[in-house]
Amino acid sequence: MKKYNIILVIVLMSLTSMAQYADDALRFSQIYYQGTARSMAIGGSFGALGADFSTASTNPAGMGLFRKGEFIITPEVFSRNVSSVYNGSLADGSRAVFDLSNIGYVMVKELGNGNGWRFFQFGMGMNRLNNFNSSIFMQGDNIVNSKLDVYAELADGQTVDQLDDFELYPAWQTYLINPDENNYYYTPVPYGGVRQQQRVTTRGSTNEWLLSFSGNYNDKLFVGATVGLPYIRYFRESTYSEFDIADTIPYFDNWSTTENLTTTGWGINLKIGAIVKPLEWLRIGASFHTPTYYWSMSDNWITNTTSFLQLYENDSTDDLVWTHSAYTSPDGNFDYHLSTPLRAIGSAAFVIGIHGFISAEYEYANYSTAKFSARDYSYSDVNQDIKSVFKSTHNFRAGTEWRFVEFSFRAGYALYGSPYAHNINDGKRQMYSGGIGYQKRNYAIDFTYVYSRMDEDYYMYTTENITTNPVQNKFVTQSFVLSLKYFIN
Repeated sequence: MKKYNIILVIVLMSLTSMAQYADDALRFSQIYYQGTARSMAIGGSFGALGADFSTASTNPAGMGLFRKGEFIITPEVFSRNVSSVYNGSLADGSRAVFDLSNIGYVMVKELGNGNGWRFFQFGMGMNRLNNFNSSIFMQGDNIVNSKLDVYAELADGQTVDQLDDFELYPAWQTYLINPDENNYYYTPVPYGGVRQQQRVTTRGSTNEWLLSFSGNYNDKLFVGATVGLPYIRYFRESTYSEFDIADTIPYFDNWSTTENLTTTGWGINLKIGAIVKPLEWLRIGASFHTPTYYWSMSDNWITNTTSFLQLYENDSTDDLVWTHSAYTSPDGNFDYHLSTPLRAIGSAAFVIGIHGFISAEYEYANYSTAKFSARDYSYSDVNQDIKSVFKSTHNFRAGTEWRFVEFSFRAGYALYGSPYAHNINDGKRQMYSGGIGYQKRNYAIDFTYVYSRMDEDYYMYTTENITTNPVQNKFVTQSFVLSLKYFIN
């Protein structure tokens, strides 16, 4: 029963987008580090190795291993395919984009003051923390109920003037729910028997713009700090539809509702880290990330609802005609704040002379600590839902690189644990990567391929009285990443 109640919390969040819910907190809290092609090739496990711009977002002490400056840019071709099974029906969706995973500049100053500090580094640029691009298409037949049953249940007891502006009132305007004299609502789909479809297309990313400062003490201790300014751009278009494909429902043919949502926001955080090199072949790193505070989150949304029903032509006759109805909601907007979890990362690397290395990294993050806030709205219930639905995760990254003259060959693996409590969903992500690098005196070129997969259930709708089976979604993501690097002496 407890597991069902938590699932109910998640699904009720998805019935309307006009507020922030626990799944929004998770979406904007999760981090799947991208950055440079070299780092991605070894699973992102550069925390103890350093001398790679990606470490500004993981362990800033890694910037302390730079001995000369560099400029780096990393374009990427990103694609995601989603296979969905709903009530035995299989559907597929895919999306591919060309984007920028990283751009950065590092300045190195050699220190000659004789007090042990050998180098100071300053870096600025951007690393991508998450990629939201996706297209999911779900389809299946439901002979038990309809989403209109949910609308009717939510509307019961309310007058038309009390219905919300974005789902229930548009449903009434398009004759999909209608009240009786006691304000109990009925629908043109009383017993299910519809084909249900939903397409969810998302775009955008979380990109962290940063300023990083680091130092090298006697080639034994490396310290660093990064001020991160992550920027969220999230766009979602969701269209839900129902069809009478067998012509068994009188007076009903189809209906749909489309929601367009845009979320943006700037945040700030601080990362500090250290790397020690007790032996020439061993490096040990640790870093701590404060919670990211997004002070300027903003949601903007609009919905459009349509129906194709057989209605009376006018009040004076009993003639029925097929009628298209449509209603567009007013624009919605809400500003709020979000605090995401703190993170702690520990790492180690074994360096085998000039031939290569093996590295590993562990990361801790507790997603149940994310919190919403706003000046004119209390999020106490939502924040309590976040504590109930999510949990702490243990993420692991590992990789290796081997050099042969001017070429380097790399491989990596990453495991991001499920953020869901009580096994209510999967959400675990595994990533496999490999790459090759070529370096000359003043430049380097790195190429990486990353393959990842994740399984996660999705509920089109579920309430205490109305249930539907979960859609089983399998996400397969592929990235082709190229870094172009120029060294500055």
